[in-house]
Amino acid sequence: MIECIFTIDYEIYGDGKGSLKVLVFDPAEKLRNIFKKADCRFVAFIETAELELIEAKETDTAIDDVKNQIQMFYAEGFEIGLHLHPQWYKALHQDGQWLLDDSEYNLCSLPRERIVEIVDRSIGYLRKVLRQPDFTPLSFRAGNWLMQPTALAAKVLAEKGIKLDSSVFKGGLQRRHGLDYRNAISNDYYWTFSEHVDIPDANGILLEIPTYTKMVPFWKMLTIKRVGLKGKEGSSNRKSSPWLKRIERLIDFLRFRYPLKLDFCRMTLDELTGMIDTIILEDQKDPNRYRPIVAIGHTKDLLDYETVESFLVYLKKNDIRISTFNNMYHKCQK
Repeated sequence: MIECIFTIDYEIYGDGKGSLKVLVFDPAEKLRNIFKKADCRFVAFIETAELELIEAKETDTAIDDVKNQIQMFYAEGFEIGLHLHPQWYKALHQDGQWLLDDSEYNLCSLPRERIVEIVDRSIGYLRKVLRQPDFTPLSFRAGNWLMQPTALAAKVLAEKGIKLDSSVFKGGLQRRHGLDYRNAISNDYYWTFSEHVDIPDANGILLEIPTYTKMVPFWKMLTIKRVGLKGKEGSSNRKSSPWLKRIERLIDFLRFRYPLKLDFCRMTLDELTGMIDTIILEDQKDPNRYRPIVAIGHTKDLLDYETVESFLVYLKKNDIRISTFNNMYHKCQK
């Protein structure tokens, strides 16, 4: 059985640049209407830290529209997940620009007390926005997919009521940030974990449902659509040579196969359907196996709405249910 979960990271660029209206509100509103028309829902991973700081510093007049939109998502049955780039919490706004604190770039590398403080603050902000004092998100996605080193952050998230993580993409490697998900390639479609997010643990405290990936030759990543979107990204504020960053990323790419994420913003329709076609063939051979397939997107990348609509039609035509983590979580507990 195949079930597809669409997730959208609700955020501006990683260096703090960009308009909330252009990069968040407008694309999310169009996506909301597309999904409502198709009578299905997605998971909105709300980047709480940036929204709280933008509101506190009054740097973007669209913040009220964004908060109202999040409330609308919740009221209409879209899932609200927690997404965190902790470098925002000690950010400064000077001369019209954000200066983020990259000493806190990776939540998992921080002391336990600071992780608790950040998670409490982020959930508190979601409760304030939603006007729901008891709200706790079911799902979490780490900023830049950084869920390593795992143990401390996993314990804090579980203690705060979060039950599911979707930070892993199998085969992922970012030497610069210490991210290495190559061990997860042989894992199932989902697993529980405690100490290491990429190592299944039958008694794990959190459930991992990774973004679906396929290992492909690295040159298949170089499509016009994907490269064009990559060029629009903001970089972090890290004080290091841009050439060094390029060299580090090139080293990450220098392997026979590279993980291609199921990204509905960066992939063409043929790429999206081709990836699902392969899963359908696997499912036909073993229909009793549960296959939750997580698709990822970012509001800042969302430009090709026709492809999204066509992909939804394709999934429904192939009897693949479009769900949320809230609606499928119990199936992974059996």
